[in-house]
Amino acid sequence: MTASNSADPYAVALADIDVSNPRLYQHDVIAPYFARLRKEAPVHYCANSNYGPYWSITRYQDIVTVNADDERVSSNYELGGHILGYDTMFRSHGVDARMFQSTDPPIHTAQRKAIAPIVARASVREMEQQIRAICGRILDELPVGETFDWVERLSIEMTTQVLAMLFDFPWEKRRLLTRWSDVAVSEPGFGIVDSWEARRQELEDCFTTFAGLWQERLQGEPRSDLLSLMVHAEGTKNLSPGEFLGNLINLIVGGNDTTRNSLTGGVLALNRYPAQYDKLRANPALITSMVPEIIRWQTPISHMARTAVRDFNLNGADIKAGDRIAMWYISGNRDESEIEQPEDFIIDRANPRRHLSFGFGTHHCVGYRLGELQLQVAWEEIMKRFRSVEVMGEPTRVCSNIIHGYASLPVQVHRW
Repeated sequence: MTASNSADPYAVALADIDVSNPRLYQHDVIAPYFARLRKEAPVHYCANSNYGPYWSITRYQDIVTVNADDERVSSNYELGGHILGYDTMFRSHGVDARMFQSTDPPIHTAQRKAIAPIVARASVREMEQQIRAICGRILDELPVGETFDWVERLSIEMTTQVLAMLFDFPWEKRRLLTRWSDVAVSEPGFGIVDSWEARRQELEDCFTTFAGLWQERLQGEPRSDLLSLMVHAEGTKNLSPGEFLGNLINLIVGGNDTTRNSLTGGVLALNRYPAQYDKLRANPALITSMVPEIIRWQTPISHMARTAVRDFNLNGADIKAGDRIAMWYISGNRDESEIEQPEDFIIDRANPRRHLSFGFGTHHCVGYRLGELQLQVAWEEIMKRFRSVEVMGEPTRVCSNIIHGYASLPVQVHRW
């Protein structure tokens, strides 16, 4: 590996560290870089990256401070958006995608409100039996005692079926949702698409497909699926084409990539910490506290970004108006000063919900209850059927600084 991809963060001068390099995540060597930054430069300036200059926020409390600050920082897509490289990923390559995560109140509040009913506590609980049935069917079709890809057979299929249910998307075409999610968060050359033109065309196909479904919902009676809610809600019924595509991408990625990578990360964690798997087998009730621990340990969204709208000082660093800021949730969830034994996977932590994976404040993940429920149900159903999901080899990781996830994980399942 080159110095910028090295597992040794001290092979690079502190000023030259660039934790936005997707290869560091693909090779799973990012953790030592963040450990060095938390120790030596918790608010770190990177002058040169593929996404322009930016500040890295790596400690738990600093991330909470910035994430909850709507006065000094902005998510607005006109200023840079909610991820590093937002403009490159979308507008500069011909894709107009204005997702509500890249807006500020009051626009953010209105668009968020439109989808809130379907992911509210009561609505999510009403979905439990459907999700349990989906999961059960998938698990019952897994080959016992044979090696297969957990990502493909369980993680992707379960989350895609749930997402298709939420949108009332044509069932036979549901894997398009998976494809569009992968395309939306990928840059050409990193394993999904080969060119910006191919990427743009696939996202246009996503727009065209959903535009047709939108017209169907508009001409029919109001229904309870997510797309119908958007069609008829005041905050979203008059979306521009760019806002429509952006919000679709936001919901597809949020409802797919994050949960699916936590489903895989949980299997990997239990295999790396076999004493925790023993605890789970002895007491399946620990699934309730294990779910948020999986979400912390995995941290399926590596970062979110903001743009400073005024000068301010954070932990001794002078941030100027216009500066880009990356909040590295994946680092904050490993902050030794806030979380005891942060590198370890411990399913009976005293306060497992103390993590950053869902964000804070205005932009707190709107669908967090649904994500937690899918993990809860999945592990309840897994434990009913299988004594173990045994990892048979190393995972293949996606090449992304946004999605902290897996392309494949070979496993075998073994019955009780």
